[in-house]
Amino acid sequence: MFGVWAPGRNVAPLVFDGLHALQHRGQESAGMAVSDGQTMLVMKDMGLVSQVFNDYKLASLVGHLAVGHTRYSTAGGSSWHNAQPMYKNAGGTEFAVAHNGNLTNVDDLAQQAGMLPGIFGSDSDLVAELISYELSAGPLGPEGGLVGALGRVLPRLQGAFSLVLADTERLIGVRDPNGFRPLCLGKLDDGWVLASETPALDISGAHFVREVEPGELVVIGADGCGTYRPWPPERVRPSLCIFEFVYLARPDSRLYGQELHAARVRMGELLAEQAPASADLVVGVPDSGMPAAEGYSRKSGVPFGQGLVKNRYIGRTFINPEPGQRALGVRRKLNPLREAIAGKRLVVVDDSIVRGTTTRAIVAMLREAGAREVHLRISSPPYRWPCFFGLDTGTRAELVAADLEVGEVRAYLGADSLAYLSLDALKKATGVPSAGFCDACLTGRYPAPVPREAALTLSSRLSATDGELPARGPSGAPSGPVSPSRAGGSA
Repeated sequence: MFGVWAPGRNVAPLVFDGLHALQHRGQESAGMAVSDGQTMLVMKDMGLVSQVFNDYKLASLVGHLAVGHTRYSTAGGSSWHNAQPMYKNAGGTEFAVAHNGNLTNVDDLAQQAGMLPGIFGSDSDLVAELISYELSAGPLGPEGGLVGALGRVLPRLQGAFSLVLADTERLIGVRDPNGFRPLCLGKLDDGWVLASETPALDISGAHFVREVEPGELVVIGADGCGTYRPWPPERVRPSLCIFEFVYLARPDSRLYGQELHAARVRMGELLAEQAPASADLVVGVPDSGMPAAEGYSRKSGVPFGQGLVKNRYIGRTFINPEPGQRALGVRRKLNPLREAIAGKRLVVVDDSIVRGTTTRAIVAMLREAGAREVHLRISSPPYRWPCFFGLDTGTRAELVAADLEVGEVRAYLGADSLAYLSLDALKKATGVPSAGFCDACLTGRYPAPVPREAALTLSSRLSATDGELPARGPSGAPSGPVSPSRAGGSA
């Protein structure tokens, strides 16, 4: 997400550059809504930022206030209707909404609002509908307008939602009380910028001011930059997704005051201490495994080298919505350097193993290219539990480590050895081990309620174990600890 308020400037080109810097967060669709202070024009389509926009289209988007978005679908289909920003006109107010994350109580919200099933295409669309309802219902208290409507809607939402919104006059940023997804504030000489990650500030010429805090609503307009707290203090529990540090965010991004490249190098160093290997070469899986591979080599003394070449014109295979395309994407994206690896014992470092599709294909590719041994080292713990807060990792049955011990995962992947970084070491590597993180995908401890149907599935998988069943949240869905004990079955 990217938003900018800069009176006297035409900001569409800034939004284009900002979205381009955030392309790694979503590759399915892109869009922006631009206001000149009187009306709002929205342009969005399927495809990458550079496919959706060109100089001609940007020239038609005139205004000093804008919101932009690149989409990676986790709720709602991959379609034009679900491309963002979501635009509405209600109660005489035009507004646009961009959303990063997943709501977990969409059914309850729709029922409370009297909506028929299927009336909204995604949880982001539902948020826009709820805001529209409040704008039309009015009156909205002293703040009025979009801010007043948000004051009524936000406390009812559960799950992950970083939002960037705009009406024709003001730019607004919101982070949920857990702060699952990042959002930062930047200052231009003549305005303000909101962005999912700090590199988008850099490219727009804005300097970083601070991260928007969990449970905070920031309002930017002619009166300056103000802040509101829609939630009571007891609802605020910082729980930034730890996979932002591991994989999701760019290595030049800063979170919790830490540059992620350095944190990822430290992950590799700690991994070398925990899981040394007799090898001839350390190879990183491009691009996200490279910093940890550098750290592993530095700490272990095993030479670092290039073993895989990445096609720079292929995006992230992990966020591709089609499983078949993810598998095919491995061969499209990576190719081995045969002379560099033939006959060698390799330590292959990657950031994570989720479904196992990509890693298994990489191991097979390296063996076909002549690698004598392949020792996998992963700079995060086993990914065992599904994410309900903004990652499309499927069900628990699709996670290769969910029901398999490490040795069984190694055999499935075809590696000579496999080792993961421990959770304590991962948090230490971030540089802020005591900061609030969501590590539910690694531990099963969900810091916020999950969808009701998912709660039943998780509970049934734990019923045959000595695991601790989660406490019930306000909507009947579990929150709190769920033991990651092995539940039996096969992945």
